[in-house]
Amino acid sequence: MNLSTVVVDDEQPARNELCFQLELLKDVEVVGQARDGAHALQIIKELKPDLVLLDIQMPGPNGFDVARELVSNRINSHVIFVTAYDQYAIEAFDVNAVDYLLKPIDPDRLAEAIRRARSHIRAARISEAQVTALENRYSKQAETRRRRSQIALRIDDRLLLVQPDDIVYAALSDDVITLVTGNLRGVSNCRTLDELHSVLDPNVFWRVHRSHLVNINKIKEIVPWFSRNYILKMKDQKSTEIPVSRTQTKRLREYLNL
Repeated sequence: MNLSTVVVDDEQPARNELCFQLELLKDVEVVGQARDGAHALQIIKELKPDLVLLDIQMPGPNGFDVARELVSNRINSHVIFVTAYDQYAIEAFDVNAVDYLLKPIDPDRLAEAIRRARSHIRAARISEAQVTALENRYSKQAETRRRRSQIALRIDDRLLLVQPDDIVYAALSDDVITLVTGNLRGVSNCRTLDELHSVLDPNVFWRVHRSHLVNINKIKEIVPWFSRNYILKMKDQKSTEIPVSRTQTKRLREYLNL
């Protein structure tokens, strides 16, 4: 795991020495340097490095100010404080510092701090990946729950329930949504096509026209039309022809490699 690193110190010789030692370590890349707290915040917010080696006493915002700003802005750069003073160690860990190094820097001690930082970063990445996976799983479950397993179809005084996969298309005319299956034709209780679409699988049901929603698995034939547009013949009893809007024609071509 390559660690992108920013070095912050108000003294150029100290930055040079620290960068030199970091170059001797494996998989550490110094991507930026800063001379004071304000400069450090600017660079860190821009680069979002994995690791920041941060001096404490600097002009402007000091090292603690910088660390607190990173926490408040939810920038997940891990901090190792590097200072000539040992009295700040407790405060350093109050702002979630990974380690606290005293100048002059001992190479072995620096290597140990980098190993510790690497472990923290790896754990954070695993945790973030787990959270993302859980969010994706929850989103998919919520989407599945949101879609209805059956759709109401009103025919005269009867109210039938049909499986979404049986729906061939839906058409809007005079504020009435007509639902058509292979052998049934009725009216939906939904007020708009958007409302109906929201409870169907968007990967299967396409809004090919402002007044038509089709099941792409129920298309029988694609007929070329004017201006490189298409007409869809559906798999209902009447082989109903449905126009494809210009914007959806491109999507249809890409889906079918036309």
